[in-house]
Amino acid sequence: MNDTIRIQHLVDHLDATFLPELQEDYDNAGFLLGHADEPYRGALVALDLTPDVAREAIALGLNLIVTHHPLIFSGLRRITSQSELGRTVLALAEHRIAVYAAHTNLDNLPWGVNGALAERLGLQQCRILSPLGADTGAGLIGALPHPVPADQFLQRVKEVLHIPTLRTSDFNIQNSEFKIQKIALCGGSGSHFIADAIAAGADLYLTADLKYHDFQRAEGRIILVDAGHYETEQFAKEIISRRISEKFSNFACRISSQQESIVRYI
Repeated sequence: MNDTIRIQHLVDHLDATFLPELQEDYDNAGFLLGHADEPYRGALVALDLTPDVAREAIALGLNLIVTHHPLIFSGLRRITSQSELGRTVLALAEHRIAVYAAHTNLDNLPWGVNGALAERLGLQQCRILSPLGADTGAGLIGALPHPVPADQFLQRVKEVLHIPTLRTSDFNIQNSEFKIQKIALCGGSGSHFIADAIAAGADLYLTADLKYHDFQRAEGRIILVDAGHYETEQFAKEIISRRISEKFSNFACRISSQQESIVRYI
């Protein structure tokens, strides 16, 4: 009997864990590239599959890369060495490295991207902000153990996410009497759920990729906070790595050392 662990075994486990059927219609999560019958040698986990991440996997001899953001997202009309994406796909194919992505499906699981963020910020009694079903959907809303000054919570956000600054809607940060407790959040681009956060009675909504006019929608009813796309989704790497290692503990599963935000704070 052939008991060799193959890429297909990883794909089956990842599908059963991250449920690609929960991805949004525009998404492209799941098994994206590679030979399913190839013997598995280990995985590298990253938020984005950059050329540096691909080179790292090649150097380490790992033949599966699992990311949050899909390598192939919008229409890919040609794969040539004339583009960075084309060169990366060609290098991965030449080295027989498979690629898998857990994207909006991981966002829509309560223990996924948003669950990890809520846990690190100390939120309790969390529920789905914009439900898809009984236990799935976008964002979370929960509560701090007790009310805290808004500036104190925002300082906590910066410490947890390792960033020096935040973008927020206008509020009186000097007013120490102004306290918050009910927090809504959505890692990554979450402007679509501002109305949900307000309707749920959140004191503050934490997300990313807010535009100028998005902040106007606060209207004094809520504090809107943009903490960065990479920053609010960075814990996806730990989630994915842990879920692989729990099942395939005899194989290397590393979080990429070449992955960081493409946005700089100066």
